[in-house]
Amino acid sequence: MDAILADLILTGGKVLTVDARFSIAQAVAVRDGRILAVGSDAAIERHRGPRTEEIPLAGRTMMPGLIDGHAHMDRAGLRQILPSLSGCRSIADVQTRIGEIARGKPLGAWIVTMPLGEPPFYRDPEKGLAEGRWPTRQELDEAAPDNPVYIKPIWGYWRHTLPLVSVANSRALVLAGIGRDTVPPSPAIEIDKDAAGEPTGIFREQHFMPMVELSLLRAAPGFTVGERAATLPAAAAAYHAFGTTSVYEGHGVAAEVLQAYRQVHQAGRLTMRANLVFCPDWRGLEDTDPAHLVDGWAHWLAGRGLGDEMLRMGGLITEIGRNPDNAIRAAAPTTGWAGFNYDMGLPRERAKQLLVACARRGIRVTGIWPDMLALFAEVDRIAPIRGLRWVLGHIAVLTREQVGLVRDLGLVVTTHTNRYIAKEGHLLRARHQLPDEEAIVPLRALRDAGVPVSLATDNVPISLWHPVMQAVTRLSSAERRPIAPDQALSREEAIRAVTNHGAFLTMEEDRKGSIEPGKLADLAVLSADPMSVPAEAIADIEAEITIVGGRIVHRRAGQPNRVTSSR
Repeated sequence: MDAILADLILTGGKVLTVDARFSIAQAVAVRDGRILAVGSDAAIERHRGPRTEEIPLAGRTMMPGLIDGHAHMDRAGLRQILPSLSGCRSIADVQTRIGEIARGKPLGAWIVTMPLGEPPFYRDPEKGLAEGRWPTRQELDEAAPDNPVYIKPIWGYWRHTLPLVSVANSRALVLAGIGRDTVPPSPAIEIDKDAAGEPTGIFREQHFMPMVELSLLRAAPGFTVGERAATLPAAAAAYHAFGTTSVYEGHGVAAEVLQAYRQVHQAGRLTMRANLVFCPDWRGLEDTDPAHLVDGWAHWLAGRGLGDEMLRMGGLITEIGRNPDNAIRAAAPTTGWAGFNYDMGLPRERAKQLLVACARRGIRVTGIWPDMLALFAEVDRIAPIRGLRWVLGHIAVLTREQVGLVRDLGLVVTTHTNRYIAKEGHLLRARHQLPDEEAIVPLRALRDAGVPVSLATDNVPISLWHPVMQAVTRLSSAERRPIAPDQALSREEAIRAVTNHGAFLTMEEDRKGSIEPGKLADLAVLSADPMSVPAEAIADIEAEITIVGGRIVHRRAGQPNRVTSSR
């Protein structure tokens, strides 16, 4: 029988197939966007035809495309919309930068910039200025006297320290209606004032999710659907640079984000496989029977959800409680950095009714707060959820008993170790009054219990190789020591957590997550071998080539512009 000819072959490499045996191959053949064959160079040679293209791997390591279990990918694009203040070392530098921006703007047009400080974390930005303080409205006035100026705050989870600070000039304050008698809408907001009682233009927020830009400074333009759509391809490209080929947006997406994804997909410009989770907006639905709502949603949320292999929406997210600060945020016309609806929460009994209805209609539910585990267990006693792959995300701490409950409920876990090990791991024992550190991101306990764990970035930094490294080393970046080293994963296990388990999370383990015949040809050719480099160097890995559905979506600088033609 004649062999089926490939569109593309990749030869001469170390191929981590991440199949059930973690087999190592040498070459891969691709046809019609799927894996045709995997094996030795000699075995793949039979699939070479006159039109087959070839990528010589030259000994490099290739593996399945990475799957981010909690990505917030769109934010990587949004950060490219606004002018940057990176590199400013004094208030004079800030004034110069804003003055340059103003010269390209019409009189009266808003100037909204990225936060002060250095990405991606924006740590202690005022300490990076020679004056050791924030600029005032008057200093911004000097730079742009004819334009309203607003320096946005960070999304607080980028840095995980408070307060969040933003600054507006005098024109911005006037347009926003802010004066000496303005009362903040929340106790978490401080309007800084000078000795005369006048606003300095500086706002401080004691909350990780900004409110000022969605309330007091609502007059400043927010991100539009068009801007979100225009920057999604760039966001995907940023993630592709580290080998990521699929994202799960477990925090849910607001309508504006879904619209942006649909526009990009319909235009044929979506290169990242995206699984989106429905984030309900409960305004106006407070008295509606949850079961009635779920009946209407089930046809597009149940099981894998509705969509195709590139874009799919399935399942929903909710949380317990109604937060007055979230009500303030939700009243804004856009969601800002969040991209999800702030008012997704429900009173506990009503949330329970919603989840029971979801369980009965086969809808996957995602919860990201610790109190959701007990609620999941209550729901399970009424309507079993095992087999529905409900998701418990943002996992920081789980006791042995909770790990057992997660296993018994058949949950999938997502966690971002770049926060809960690297940034905050050294703080969690005291914060949660733990007897030791073994419950902090207990990856080994979860793995040994048979619980699938999908590692995630939470968008900062965007490389999944940081979580892989942290899962292996358990290294705290704050104290340079391992946090609960007995909870470490092996390299193979950590790689499965960004491939197999991500595919299981989205109910697509039959389609992706390993390099096997018939599966989607989502591949990452790496700058180094994660199985052999020094453990801490895993975080430095990049993708030299990233392939989605057999199509090259990323080439690292220095890689050939075109694959070579076959002999």
